[in-house]
Amino acid sequence: MVEQEKRHRVFLVEDDESFGSVLKSYLEMNDYEVYLVRDGRQAMNEFAAGEYDMCILDIMLPHVDGFALAREVKATQPSLPMIFLTAKTLKKDILHGYDLGADDYITKPFDSDVLLCKMRAILSRRGRDASAGGQLKIGRYRYDPDQRILSDGDATDEGVSEGGANRKLSPKEGHLLQMLAENKNTVLSRDQALRQIWGQDDYFAGRSMDVYITRLRKYLKDDPALSIVNIHGSGYILKEKGPRYNEV
Repeated sequence: MVEQEKRHRVFLVEDDESFGSVLKSYLEMNDYEVYLVRDGRQAMNEFAAGEYDMCILDIMLPHVDGFALAREVKATQPSLPMIFLTAKTLKKDILHGYDLGADDYITKPFDSDVLLCKMRAILSRRGRDASAGGQLKIGRYRYDPDQRILSDGDATDEGVSEGGANRKLSPKEGHLLQMLAENKNTVLSRDQALRQIWGQDDYFAGRSMDVYITRLRKYLKDDPALSIVNIHGSGYILKEKGPRYNEV
């Protein structure tokens, strides 16, 4: 017997009862399992009780807005895909949504087929990143976010060590490397990283992050195809080059 493919679980937060119900039904018709919540405070309480593959969040919600909810989601599951689906079209809101870690920001009204395509692309990318049992491929290295272990595939040492095949990263080192890897070859916003990891984006947090970037460069220095590039005024890019580094 062929085992049925598991449906992706979507955590949908939308306060418009009619629109939320229609969107839920549409996604379920397209093989998604959808959990719909209409209140921001309720969503904060119920998110931790389930396991989801993606969040779709409105911003204008009762009691707790979508931006605050997004911060809660990313604080507990930084790699969970997230889409804002909202009527807020101001540039400052769009930029803030991406700063909070959104994979996409879609404004209403929208094309439902486009939403589906974007969801599939995001989930497909996440699946490729997780194809090594939850590990991220970074050049010749693999990084396990759960254990915070960076493994050098070209080294021969065994066990966790500070300079051998496996290196145990600190929580901030690990979170920063994970964000860089998930945004590989694209700019990781400095403000986004500071808010998610340090909880603030002041001068002292920025100086601290610079120190951690220097450490990560040292950890990855044995692979000449990898570099962490500073984009002045914007953030950092973890760059991979060469055909071997496009393979998972």
